[in-house]
Amino acid sequence: LLLFILDAISSIITAVIVYRMIPETKPERSEETKQETLLETMGGYLHVAKDRLFFAFVLISMLVGVVYLQLYSTLSVFLRDVHGVQVDAFGPLFSINAGTVVLFQFWVTRRVKRYSPMAMMALGTAFYMVGFTAYGFVSGYPLFVVAMLLITIGEMIIMPISQALASRFAPEQMRGRYMAFFGLSWAVPSTFAAWGAGLIMDNFDPRWVWYLSGIIASIGILGFVALHMKTRTRFTPESVHETEDAVSV
Repeated sequence: LLLFILDAISSIITAVIVYRMIPETKPERSEETKQETLLETMGGYLHVAKDRLFFAFVLISMLVGVVYLQLYSTLSVFLRDVHGVQVDAFGPLFSINAGTVVLFQFWVTRRVKRYSPMAMMALGTAFYMVGFTAYGFVSGYPLFVVAMLLITIGEMIIMPISQALASRFAPEQMRGRYMAFFGLSWAVPSTFAAWGAGLIMDNFDPRWVWYLSGIIASIGILGFVALHMKTRTRFTPESVHETEDAVSV
């Protein structure tokens, strides 16, 4: 019970910080602007779906999401059942992840500003590929920590950039719809990632979860590299990372 009470308190504190300190970015609606009907609003999503580069970005992000969500849905069961890692040892492993983000997220964000955002998405996915695949090969707690650190580095690169890119793909008046559509990159993997991993762990060698994670991540890397080639003139590092700074906060 105490865990959930503390979770509620921390959420309220976060809400107050956002309300008091984070500036509003919603475009101002002029008095002359006609109010959209529900049908017109829903029709706007067709426009989003027709943005082929953004649609490709969402699909590739779904693949990367399938890999990343194994961190929360599968890793604990795998380490317990295959390597005998108990709860009191698994908890600190996640604390390393969280502590690293708290200490180094802003430093990492500032360092990647000068580079193409899609190239950085590919780099972050490469860290995922190495880190997640490692769990299929290594044994011993120190190596589990190293794999977690590699995944965390990828997370610190990908998370703020991906959300900033979703915003930058959008025309200003359609930012909400683009961001909602980008939510599929989490919703779809959340539906299938744990289920698919469970099937593998119940019926095959559990290490194949991590081998397949590496294969899927490598496909994601190729996808982001291809998008980098296609979007070099659409995005500049500075324009994307202005939004990324706000996301990192």
